[in-house]
Amino acid sequence: MDPTATHADADDLLSAAVERHQAPLLRYAARLVGDPDRARDIVQDTFVRLMAQPRAAVADHLAEWLFTVCRNRALDVLRKEGRMTRFAEGQVERLPAQDERPGRAMEAAETKSAVLALIDRLPPNQQEVIRLKFQNGFSYKEIARITDHSVGNVGFLIHTAVQRLRREFAAQRP
Repeated sequence: MDPTATHADADDLLSAAVERHQAPLLRYAARLVGDPDRARDIVQDTFVRLMAQPRAAVADHLAEWLFTVCRNRALDVLRKEGRMTRFAEGQVERLPAQDERPGRAMEAAETKSAVLALIDRLPPNQQEVIRLKFQNGFSYKEIARITDHSVGNVGFLIHTAVQRLRREFAAQRP
């Protein structure tokens, strides 16, 4: 086996992983630790740890592996500091609407803002699973592996959070 081919494969995996997963990992880590600078350090460490892994060990579940390592590293940082922080009010990524009609775009932005504000009021474990599911598209099984919850517990947390969000969102509407 050609050692340069293996090295090139590892470089390709790392480049593709950074391109595809860096932004979602930064958002995820920033939510966990509450600080964008520490989040960047955590994500950088996550990619450094990826470089040490054999490609075959992570290739078929790369996103799951990256989020798990990122989460564990963030929790290590928080433990080291001796405190767990709740997600700060208003630390929400807002993306501009792609809708052409201003009225609809404004309504969608208001709805999104209201839902994100409601998510910020959920308990931290429910916030985490909701964001992993709906912002990052992970399956219940993948979320269970990332968070060390059982698949059933992930389902319960998501179900409970969605029910609460529906109820509170409906109460806000005239």
